[in-house]
Amino acid sequence: MTFSPDFTFELAALSRGAIRVAGVDEVGRGPLAGPVTAAAVILDPADIPDGLNDSKRLPQRRREELAEWIMARCDWAVAHCTVAEIDQLNIYHASHLAMCRAVAGLRQVPCHVLIDGNRIPKTLDRPAEAVVKGDARSFSIAAASILAKVLRDRIMVDLAQQHPGYGWEINAGYPTPSHKRALLDLGITPHHRRSFKPVHNILCKPQSASH
Repeated sequence: MTFSPDFTFELAALSRGAIRVAGVDEVGRGPLAGPVTAAAVILDPADIPDGLNDSKRLPQRRREELAEWIMARCDWAVAHCTVAEIDQLNIYHASHLAMCRAVAGLRQVPCHVLIDGNRIPKTLDRPAEAVVKGDARSFSIAAASILAKVLRDRIMVDLAQQHPGYGWEINAGYPTPSHKRALLDLGITPHHRRSFKPVHNILCKPQSASH
């Protein structure tokens, strides 16, 4: 089933008495390197940009344009969990912590939070609901997905300049064949997630790494 985002979830919360509804999404669960990043966005119901959609459905240029629009005209916050936190907590709990940090970073306290996925972070201190495929169904979550994607990609471009050869400016730290080859050829950086299997295996069995 193909969804198109709209304001249905937000309007339902507003009709129940909520004044401000925030959408929350994260990006970066799958990469071998870099932080996991979450964004929270409160949209003005009377001021929603055209073309707002799941970040994965948008070309990079349009994502960048929408991210700039959101940052200029919305209440928004972006938060991260570091590689060390991911390795300590596991990626599931780290992504939820990043979501909670993003909500806490908003200028205004939301009355209701729409979370992308099927679980609400246990430590979230606001009324919330989980929305499966929320980035394709809710304007607010779609806005959060765009912001999280764009700002995390920028972090990975910066890290790529510090650690050339891994292709992070293109693969954003995801386990592409070229990234995994670079792990063997160039070694593991401080920005690699040591708890993730491809990295962990290299650390534990350095002699077995073959080209």
